[in-house]
Amino acid sequence: MRLDDEAESQNVEDRRGGGGGFGLPIGGKSIGIGTVIIALAASYFFGIDPSLIFQGASVIQGQQQPAPQSQAQPHRPPAADQLSVFTRKVLGNTERTWEHIFETDLNRRYAPPTLVMFTGATPTACGTGQSAMGPFYCPADQKVYIDLSFYNELRQRFGAGGDFAQAYVIAHEVGHHVQNLLGVSNKVDAARRRMGEAQANQLSVRMELQADCLAGVWAATAGKLNQQLLEPGDIEQGLKAAAAIGDDRLQKQSQGYVVPEAFTHGTSEQRVRWLRQGLTTGDIRKCDTFAQRQL
Repeated sequence: MRLDDEAESQNVEDRRGGGGGFGLPIGGKSIGIGTVIIALAASYFFGIDPSLIFQGASVIQGQQQPAPQSQAQPHRPPAADQLSVFTRKVLGNTERTWEHIFETDLNRRYAPPTLVMFTGATPTACGTGQSAMGPFYCPADQKVYIDLSFYNELRQRFGAGGDFAQAYVIAHEVGHHVQNLLGVSNKVDAARRRMGEAQANQLSVRMELQADCLAGVWAATAGKLNQQLLEPGDIEQGLKAAAAIGDDRLQKQSQGYVVPEAFTHGTSEQRVRWLRQGLTTGDIRKCDTFAQRQL
């Protein structure tokens, strides 16, 4: 990606350096899906709304080590470090792109989310957020949360490196914000409360696949608005990332067999299909995963 000319977002809170990588309980709730490894693995990538996680959706494994701290005062990474600048620029592009989409396609004004960069753990309106949850969106405060060390996990553990793969992570969470603005999140939450776990998981899959599609819509539209933004190989990076974190692949790698009833994000094939849907159509109306009989 060529982000040199992209303006950085101002809707960013930098809470890094305020804590180590220790684990904290999440709202006193248990995870409750499959094995702990599967539960952690399924949502480290593109984590769903933490309220869904607290209700039993999966979270992905990501052990974080406490960063060395000075005895005199906590170390806070400089605001202009490379990953921070990258994150701010991608968020800024999503803001401008979704403002355009909302105005031209929906005749609405787009209210951007705030992105919080943190280390280890941080308070949120959805409970305590942890690095082990991976990037996630909290609809209660309309904020995206990310520990920037996740980018290393993305590359080293899942083999999904590259700027566009990292941008896809942010765009997916912003896709959850778009769902929140359009009222999708509230409808899904209300429906989940009336369902058993297996049915609720199926709704979570549709929610996640729609966010994948919306991430694709962002990339397609952003590429049209700035034809220098995407470079050869960028799209392939995103599709590779989507394939790497399908529920079926993660379960197979972790426990040697697949439990479809425990899926909360969709299979590798589904995630690639819906990301590609957004990329090829650039049309938010083509992302209605809830209207599809087969995903």
